[in-house]
Amino acid sequence: MRDTIRLPLHLVAGLLMLFAAVGAFELIASAALGPGARLAALDVHVAQWLHAHASEPATTLLLAVSHLHSLAGIAFLTLLFAWHLWRRQARYWLLTLLLAVPPGMLLNVLLKDSYQRVRPSFEVPLLTLPTYSFPSGHTLAATVFYGMLACYLWPRARSTVQRVAVIAGTVLMVALVAFSRIYLGVHFLSDVLAAVAEGLAWLAVCVTAVSSLRRHRERP
Repeated sequence: MRDTIRLPLHLVAGLLMLFAAVGAFELIASAALGPGARLAALDVHVAQWLHAHASEPATTLLLAVSHLHSLAGIAFLTLLFAWHLWRRQARYWLLTLLLAVPPGMLLNVLLKDSYQRVRPSFEVPLLTLPTYSFPSGHTLAATVFYGMLACYLWPRARSTVQRVAVIAGTVLMVALVAFSRIYLGVHFLSDVLAAVAEGLAWLAVCVTAVSSLRRHRERP
């Protein structure tokens, strides 16, 4: 009788998350940019509605959220988190962070250049950017960073309430960043949805890879 190959639970979970996220990304990209572009009309409708209803103090608040999660903002947050991990001598978590955030943002740039989607256009824009639109870089960075933070905090939570708070806080921050990009008129709805899927896929790769490395090195 042949021996059954048993994959570690963390590897199975990581692969499932990876396949699900990549599948979601492909579906969104196809629906937004492929033949027929079924999401295109919804993208335009949502962008125009939010732009027409933009007002203070929401605009100032969401500009602040957006700037906090710019390249400089995410770099600062990542360095702050890395410093904490270094002090705690959590070298595997530090490695995961450094593999997840900077390379994840580089991957997003490559995807933007691949799809080359033009950003939303308005007569009186709230914000203008010269780069491509799909997928959203700010949303990708928020997904990877806060997802990484959630992975680190989850095993340290001491109660169900704390675990729920970790998940709720992560979802809230990613959703807030994603919404800010649509509200400010620099991304379509499908841009931010694809970025979340992209971020989850990349996070699954990084967390699973480093976790497998740690288990291999610590194996007796």
